[in-house]
Amino acid sequence: MADKSIMSYETVALDDEKSALVILDQTKLPYEVEILSLTDQKDIWNAIYLLQVRGAPAIGVAAAYALCLAAMEYKGQNPEEFQKSMAAGSAGLAASRPTAVNLFWALDRMGLALGAAGCGAEALPILIREAEAIHREDVAMNRAIGAAGAAIVPHGARILTHCNAGAIATGGYGTALGVVRSAFTQGKVEMVYCDETRPLLQGARLTAWELVKDGIPATLITDNMAASLMAQGKIDLVLLGCDRMAANGDFANKIGTYGVAVLAHYHGIPFYSVLPSSTIDLSIPDGSHIPIEQREASEVTHFAGVRTAPEGVGVYNPAFDFADNELIAGIVTEYGIARPPYNESLKEIFKKKAEAEAAKKK
Repeated sequence: MADKSIMSYETVALDDEKSALVILDQTKLPYEVEILSLTDQKDIWNAIYLLQVRGAPAIGVAAAYALCLAAMEYKGQNPEEFQKSMAAGSAGLAASRPTAVNLFWALDRMGLALGAAGCGAEALPILIREAEAIHREDVAMNRAIGAAGAAIVPHGARILTHCNAGAIATGGYGTALGVVRSAFTQGKVEMVYCDETRPLLQGARLTAWELVKDGIPATLITDNMAASLMAQGKIDLVLLGCDRMAANGDFANKIGTYGVAVLAHYHGIPFYSVLPSSTIDLSIPDGSHIPIEQREASEVTHFAGVRTAPEGVGVYNPAFDFADNELIAGIVTEYGIARPPYNESLKEIFKKKAEAEAAKKK
């Protein structure tokens, strides 16, 4: 049994004094659990870019808190300088991970809060409240996703995952792993197979770590073993997270997602994308409009700091690819499960969201 549940870790938050961003350094896992305390915007930008904090929802929460710290830094400036400094800080954060739409969603919300708050010291408590609301809402969305998604998990399920869409990739609880957690508590999960997820091994280092910590049966496989497991009839369901979804249901996720989706489709295995509505970008019609982040060559040519490829070889290292909507059996959100045609069902999800938000204001 796990010695400490993953849910006992605070993966991203303001400290008690609300003067620093506290994150669980995901680059050190699973060898070491290190908590970083960041007060400088540049350090937070680096933490996002270097994947010390990663996962689209977690990035959005971190960026919201980063703007709180920026307001603290600039509160002595005159109103014009303050607005310029805050705009520059927001633009800088937006450039850190261009594919993750939750980053832009959170920055937009913080921008609206700032516009209503004014400038300087009076803006700070309003921004902190908004950032904390974004964090709380993300956790609530994840738990609702888990409850909705558990319904699609059959008893005795053998589930395949790719990358990490767990508690540490979100404000808490997780999206794809939130479904796993919820289904596990209902006695439905026999085994979770974790793709190791090259080149940075988020499946091996992070997903397997989360599952082991929570006592959920887990088996680690290399990425090129998934097809063999499917062919042997050992996978019942594929659950993956999402970094950005287009209006038609095409979605970007960690590189290798498209291959897993094609394999699942060929073998007749239900493949679900699991995400909060904040990850759906209705402003883009399809996946071809999703910007795909390109990462450093060293992530492929080196492993654990050791060169594994010859000098002079070319490297192609996109962080993400996208799966076509026709490969997806359904989209699990906090407002239920969307089914094809996604252009219509995703609109229904946003209609439910608008109704829920309107009800809160009454």
